[in-house]
Amino acid sequence: MLDLFRIGEKIVSRRKVIAIIEKVLSLRALGLSQLEVARRLGVDRTLISRLESAGEIHKGERIAVLGFPVANKEELTQALSREGVEFIFLLSEEERWNFVHSFKGPDLLDRILNLLAEIRSFDVVILLGSDQRIRTIRSLLDQEVVEIEIGQSPIKDDRIVPVDELVGLVRLVKGKRRKANLKEVTHEASG
Repeated sequence: MLDLFRIGEKIVSRRKVIAIIEKVLSLRALGLSQLEVARRLGVDRTLISRLESAGEIHKGERIAVLGFPVANKEELTQALSREGVEFIFLLSEEERWNFVHSFKGPDLLDRILNLLAEIRSFDVVILLGSDQRIRTIRSLLDQEVVEIEIGQSPIKDDRIVPVDELVGLVRLVKGKRRKANLKEVTHEASG
C-alpha cells in the first residue's frame, strides 16, 4: 500500500503526517505549550490546537477521590471509573488498618508522601471521611477540595456512600468552569 497521496498539486506522505502528530502529542505531554511545539516543528499553533481538539476524549477538571472507611467501595469505584475519575483511593476500615500495618515506619511515611504528591497533581480532590480526617487532608492540599463528611471522628465502622449522590457531585465538579464556584459546593452523606 502506498503511503503517498496526491492532493491537488501536492504529494502528501501519510508516514510524515503521522510522525508529526506523534511528535506533537509527545511534546505536549511533556508540558510544552502549543506555541513552543509549533515553533519547534515549524507549523502553525492553530494546527496543534486543532489536532488536540480532533483527538480529545475528556475535557474538564482532573478529579481524584479519596476516602475511608467506605463499605460500598467496589460499587463506588465502578461508578467513578465510568465517570472518568482518574484517581480513586477508597478503603474499608479493615483495608485501612491493613494498609497501615503493611509498611514499616519510614516506608509508611514514604508511601503516604508519595500518595499525597500524586493527589496534589489533580485539579479537584473529593474527600470522603470523618470531620477530622477531612480537615487534616484538606490542610495538606493546595487545590480545590470538595468534602463528603461520612461521620464524626473517630469512625470505627464502614459507611455506605450513596453512589448516585457521589456521581452527581463528580458531574457537578466537571461541569464547573470556574473553580471559585466550587467553594460553594458542600455536601454531606450519612451512613
